[in-house]
Formats: sequence, structure tokens, C-alpha cells
Amino acid sequence: MSGHSKWSTIKRKKGALDAKRGKIFTKIIKEIQVAAKLGGGDEEANPRLRTAVLAAKAANMPLANVERAIKKGTGEIESVTYEEITYEAYGPGGVAILMEALTDNKNRTVSEIRHILTRHGGNLATSGSVAYNFEKKGIITIDRKACSEDDLLMIALDAGAEDISTEEDVYEVNMDPGHFEKVKKALENAQIEVASAAVTMIPKTTIKADEKTAPKILGLMEALEDHDDIQNVYANFDIDDTLLSEIQNAE
Repeated sequence: MSGHSKWSTIKRKKGALDAKRGKIFTKIIKEIQVAAKLGGGDEEANPRLRTAVLAAKAANMPLANVERAIKKGTGEIESVTYEEITYEAYGPGGVAILMEALTDNKNRTVSEIRHILTRHGGNLATSGSVAYNFEKKGIITIDRKACSEDDLLMIALDAGAEDISTEEDVYEVNMDPGHFEKVKKALENAQIEVASAAVTMIPKTTIKADEKTAPKILGLMEALEDHDDIQNVYANFDIDDTLLSEIQNAE
């Protein structure tokens, strides 16, 4: 359904980010650097940088790494220049995939992404053929131990949130990107600790993955996530929780 990203839920439950902390640090550092380059090194005046620094804190990145990345972005320290690129693709079962990348070599990156897709039963798509199926949303996750659902509903909805869903261990607050900063600030003012916050892409419609295509889709998504240049991967698939458990137990 709209407003739901199965892949982000799967990543959170599997703890994939913690398992690949070194790789996650690399991705966050790139994002901090680009954010600082585009909007300056002041977190208060640069929402994108503020969100990237929040991600760094959630990943327990040392403050020195954050400060160095900001200085690289603002030009105080010489560094590589990264370019933002979006790639579109189709995966097994016709699943639509959207990838956001930061690269210093477009030719290398597209060649490597094409290789990953081909190896996992996918292929690159033409510009615009996939992107229309995704919409930008602000997503904030909060540990269910941090507050009651009633308190969260009152604060978040009053600040402009559209919807709140309850997962096993977290609340997921969904909003229009224009209200992202306001909702996050309202939660912080209420001393509700935010586990993660980002403006992300959510599929408008989803394709149900069956027992044949589900393992292939998951394998492709993990391979793409593992690529150093890819910052975010979005896909419009859904998997039954029972089937997902069977796949993970078989790994």
C-alpha cells in the first residue's frame, strides 16, 4: 500500500546497517559532505545536513568524522567532488527499483550497477519509467518505548504528520516533506527521542513477491545496498511476513 516501504522494514529488522557499519559510515560521510557543499556547514540553517548528522549519530559515528566531512564539503579541506545521480531499474518479477547515488565517476558506477542488476535478474530502465511510481515522503521512526501512541498521535498530527503506523518495535510517522522539519522539531521539543528521520521515496503501488521471486528480489536489493556509491535503494515490492521468515531462516 502507499506509504509503506517493505525494504526499509526488512533492513531495520535484519540489522543490516549495524552489520556493515564501515560501509554505512562511508555513505553517511558522502551525504554530509554533499549536504555541506550545497547548503553550508551550519546545521541550523541546512536541513539536509541536519538530517545527515542525525543519521551519523544514530550509527554512532565519531564526532571527528562528522566534522571532517563537513569541512570537506565547505572546502576547508580538499576532497573529491561527488555528483548526485538517480538510476531506475526493473528487478525480478517486474519490481520497480529507484537508486540514489553519489559518485566521482559516473561511467564506473553505471557499469557496476548494470553488472549487479544483470547478475540478479534485473536491468536498467530508461529515465522516468520507474520514478513515477514513487512519491517523496518524510519518515520518522521512534522506539515504542520512547512514548505512548496517544502522545505521539497528538504531537505529530498537530505538527502536520499524515499518518502513524505501529511496527513490532517502532512507530513510523509519515508526512509530506514540507512538514518534515516541523514534525521532527515538535517531537524533539516534547523530548521524544527520534530513532531515525529522513526524506525518502515511498512506492505508490506495490507488487506482491511470491516464493519464486522473493529470494531473488532480496538478493538484488542487498547487492545494490552493498555498493559504495549507492546511498539509497527503493523498490515497490511487498512480501508476506511468513514467506519472509522462511527465506531468512533458510539463509
